[in-house]
Amino acid sequence: MEQCRKSFPEGFLWGGATAANQVEGAWDADGKGPSLADAMVAGTHQLPRRITLEIDESRNYYPSHSGTDFYHHYKEDIALFAEMGFKVYRMSINWPRIFPQGDELQPNEAGLAFYDRVFDELHRYGIEPVVTLSHYETPLYLVQHYGSWRNRALIDFFARYCETVFRRYKGKVRYWMTFNEINETMNQSEPYHQAGVLFAEGEEHNAVKAATTCSLPVQRPCRSGMRSTRKIKSAA
Repeated sequence: MEQCRKSFPEGFLWGGATAANQVEGAWDADGKGPSLADAMVAGTHQLPRRITLEIDESRNYYPSHSGTDFYHHYKEDIALFAEMGFKVYRMSINWPRIFPQGDELQPNEAGLAFYDRVFDELHRYGIEPVVTLSHYETPLYLVQHYGSWRNRALIDFFARYCETVFRRYKGKVRYWMTFNEINETMNQSEPYHQAGVLFAEGEEHNAVKAATTCSLPVQRPCRSGMRSTRKIKSAA
């Protein structure tokens, strides 16, 4: 029997992870649009989180709106990260920071410039970014006006977003991930947080979730998904 390793192999990616909706804050700064997470109020161990498609900060507390304010303190945060000796940082790009509604033809330059600064700061410390394209940050506008991922129009919106960031950060990002915990779209009783799916009265939940999962671009059994995956690969 092969002996257990006593050390990590050379080149092992040792680091930490966050998601944009957890840490960035600045939920409406510099042209950013609201995401799925921005419409979820805080909960407790006794009170589940609620979804308010009309955001009202005067009556509700939305954790993602402030996060840990990474947006304004990324330099200090990355310096602390480097101090711990980490060499890789898994993070996500906030889709509506790049395309505020999700269906625009042109991206938000202020959002693109922010991630340029983040990646430059990471590389200054020798930290490799591993970037998730969608970590529960689908633009809220696409939920309100398209029905989110149950609408196959989102495939092309997502492909445009992917092509934009692939081209912009070529040479700065080598490792990309598509969807965080994509299986949770089927696992959750109401997968709003994962895919922006809200059920109408009388809908068969599992059928809606299956159709939604079939629209997500990385699901191999779906013809549309395979088409979109090819688009994304060609852009890279």
